[in-house]
Amino acid sequence: QVQLVESGGGLVQAGDSLRLSCAASGRAFSSYAMAWFRQAPGKEREFVAGASWSGAHTDYADSVKDRFTVSRESGWNTVYLQMNSLKPEDTAVYFCAVRYSPLLLPRPQLLLPSSYPAWGQGTQVTVSS
Repeated sequence: QVQLVESGGGLVQAGDSLRLSCAASGRAFSSYAMAWFRQAPGKEREFVAGASWSGAHTDYADSVKDRFTVSRESGWNTVYLQMNSLKPEDTAVYFCAVRYSPLLLPRPQLLLPSSYPAWGQGTQVTVSS
């Protein structure tokens, strides 16, 4: 079983940047695809970004494309989400999740929280206008 811990959240102003980290322990996290999701108050958890085991293949929600970048270094148990040009609508709790497979799923399975068996506890990102 993989244990995931997110960090890096905080309170920023619109237009600022943040980098979230997801540190993993346990099973060979570096061999698995992973994803970032977020959940705003009163809303469903939504897919933000995903990366294959090597980081060579990535996918993004349309709402964050060209602003967010997911990255990981092969063999390292940490995945990052670089968030630029933040907007108030990006305010949410951000979660990382892992899928026990090296490759990203095709859509729509990629976007479903139920596709990922392990989750972190989340980190709060608040963007003020």
